[in-house]
Amino acid sequence: MSLIDRVKNIILTPRTEWPVIDREPGDVPYIFTNYVAILAAIPAICGFIGMSIVGISLPGMGTIRMPVASGLLNAVVSYLLTFVTVYVVALVVDALAPTFSGRKNFESALKVTAYSFTPFWVCGFFLLIPGLRFLTILGLYGLYLLWLGLPVLMKSPQEKSIGYTAAVVVSAIVIVIVLGLIQGALFANPRMM
Repeated sequence: MSLIDRVKNIILTPRTEWPVIDREPGDVPYIFTNYVAILAAIPAICGFIGMSIVGISLPGMGTIRMPVASGLLNAVVSYLLTFVTVYVVALVVDALAPTFSGRKNFESALKVTAYSFTPFWVCGFFLLIPGLRFLTILGLYGLYLLWLGLPVLMKSPQEKSIGYTAAVVVSAIVIVIVLGLIQGALFANPRMM
């Protein structure tokens, strides 16, 4: 299946796409190189363009831009941390499976994690124009995808799906905050020009 078809299907028809994904192999190199590497580039590249090339227009101050070198470094670090985030969240999904009467299977956990992040990455296009950044909130649709995908891929009962999803989301938030603090420490006080 092509990348575009997968993105379209997971976003528009997730109920029928999760069973298809469940039957596919889910090895780490394949998912990372053929899916995550491509889609995770969207917010990294668009964020760089939006902050370092387009910039933010402020009344009375003109346009403020992040220096290109800082912007590029920030984009690369963000991109690399995406792989860490997906992998660690997949470890959490796998570790929590027995707690919610699911089966431990890291390949399935990686698939449900990677494909649930799809809306977040696709919404990265909104980072091109800083005034549209607020639309990245549409990426929260990924929470619904996660809720639908956990019972199918991790074989947990549907009635435990809300608790399982909530536990994964809280864990993912903690992971993202920790990684964000690391990234923030690396880029503390970027000089805007």
